[in-house]
Amino acid sequence: MLGVFVFVIGAAVGSFLNVVADRLPAGQSLVDPPSHCPSCQLRLSARDMVPILSYVWLRGGCRGCSARIPLRLFVVELISGLLFLGIYLKYGLTVEAVVLAVASSILIAVALIDLERGLILNVIVFPSAVAALVLAPFWTELGLSRAFLGNSGMVASFLNSLISGAAAFLIFFVLLLIFPHGMGGGDVKLAGLIGLLVGFPSFLLALWAAVVTGGIIAILLIALRMKSRKETIPFGPFLVLGALIGLLGGSEVISAYQAIVDRVVGA
Repeated sequence: MLGVFVFVIGAAVGSFLNVVADRLPAGQSLVDPPSHCPSCQLRLSARDMVPILSYVWLRGGCRGCSARIPLRLFVVELISGLLFLGIYLKYGLTVEAVVLAVASSILIAVALIDLERGLILNVIVFPSAVAALVLAPFWTELGLSRAFLGNSGMVASFLNSLISGAAAFLIFFVLLLIFPHGMGGGDVKLAGLIGLLVGFPSFLLALWAAVVTGGIIAILLIALRMKSRKETIPFGPFLVLGALIGLLGGSEVISAYQAIVDRVVGA
């Protein structure tokens, strides 16, 4: 039952992230006006805003005018619910789980906005970077993304975040200089934030996963003629995917890789 409750909370957060993605890039308030249908301006009632279930019940259409509700709302609510549930199953009802849930929610909002608007907003990235630096000394105590540091203390944990953030920022800044049409300044800032969040060595895994998945998807889109070589593909969502891998399973993935290498070398 706790798992179901956590899933519902995650889906509700996903519903709010949809609002953030719609309103924040336009400079609109997140609370005023209340949620409404953009086609007929019908103010949504509580039964219209039940995460996941309302979309299914309304068959993806407005109750007033039957205008199509974007499928993205349903997908984001479902993904957020599953993500919260996965965090709960791994960490339980702990401070670690709360920190990861908040960080994951911020990253999802960044990915949504970049995917639809081609923007990575400073109003999200900069405050998140400050919060990550404030939390950095406590990563070791929380046991998140710093497993390779052991119990090396708060100073080492802070330096790990700071150096990882700077390294990730510089790596992508150099890539921006070499390939100015391949990414934007927002990607560079997001890479720095990811470094602050996941630390060493997980930030290397996160960036590698972003580059590999981004490259594969780009090749597929071009091969299927859904995109041309001259069209840009937002890279922020791939960075977010890499960051989630690093945050939620970086230590496990790296440990598994090291075990495989050790077996190959030993053989």
